[in-house]
Amino acid sequence: NGIETYVLFNQLEGWNDEGESGFAWAGQAWIGTDTRRLWLRSEGDLVGGDTEAADLEVLYGHSISRWWELVGGLRQDLAPGSSQTWAAVGVMGLAPQKFEVAATAYVGSSGRSAARVEVEYELLLGPRWILQPRLEANLFGQNDAARGVGSGLSTVEAGLRLRYEVTRRFAPYVGLVRE
Repeated sequence: NGIETYVLFNQLEGWNDEGESGFAWAGQAWIGTDTRRLWLRSEGDLVGGDTEAADLEVLYGHSISRWWELVGGLRQDLAPGSSQTWAAVGVMGLAPQKFEVAATAYVGSSGRSAARVEVEYELLLGPRWILQPRLEANLFGQNDAARGVGSGLSTVEAGLRLRYEVTRRFAPYVGLVRE
């Protein structure tokens, strides 16, 4: 049960849509043991050189069963608008049928609340080809005009990626995402 580390950039992509270019990232890293870990998670978008959205989470995770981990910590929204801090609590793990799930609830100042649920699945098409459907939903407890979000279901992002594992550490992909 020694100290291990893990880094995964699940999304590093650029695009050009109707003359506007952009870049998006989503990644996570942890350091710790099989039962206790310090997690870093981040995701964001740059569009036309401006940060459209970005956040960073620092979470402590503790194993609650063989495939599930309870996490808690802080999330810092860096954009849009001024930065804001949230307390976070959630679960991450492997649901039956090998669906990867991350569900996190957030509480901020002035009674703000939010939740994010992410689900993905890896469908093996061959020894190196993997098809990955993914769904992410973000919910907010109240309107925040400065950030352009309303209460309730704010965004849903559905995607499908086809990747080729050149090695276990490098797997370029093509994908289609709709938000």
